[in-house]
Amino acid sequence: MDKIAAAAEVSKRTVYNHFPSKEELFAETIVQLFARSAAAHELPYRSDMGLRDQLTELVRLKLRTLEDRDFLDLARVAISEAIHAPERALPVFARLNEREEGVTRWIRAAQADGRLKAGDPAFAATMLQGQIKAFAFWPQVAMGAAPLTLEQQAPVVEAAVAMFLSYFGAEQ
Repeated sequence: MDKIAAAAEVSKRTVYNHFPSKEELFAETIVQLFARSAAAHELPYRSDMGLRDQLTELVRLKLRTLEDRDFLDLARVAISEAIHAPERALPVFARLNEREEGVTRWIRAAQADGRLKAGDPAFAATMLQGQIKAFAFWPQVAMGAAPLTLEQQAPVVEAAVAMFLSYFGAEQ
């Protein structure tokens, strides 16, 4: 709390006026940093553009997020907190899950446009992102692997998009 007060150039009392505990401050920090990272890599749905092209760009944007060292460090901290103090981490993850992030919004818009099958957009987003995270997130976070090169990303992008569209694409 002392370091945060000094960095913000306010008194420690002022910090406690806004955040009653270290846990509250930690939770708000995690939520804000994840929100900022997600907002930087969003792609609006476009009805005038092909799904495959949009989805390919969306997956590439997600992969760029997973190359960001700050994002990965933040993810490690959040995961570590969840492992060591799940009772403190649960409210943080609940707040993160309350936000409808970019992929889910994109899927909802494509469903409304009749280009993807009706269904739970959060489920579809989780399926898509799970494929990406299996190759580009978990190896880095859990094993310290290097980010995927562009050459390594290409088959991941192609397969994730093809599988997603083959299952969730609306019949034409």
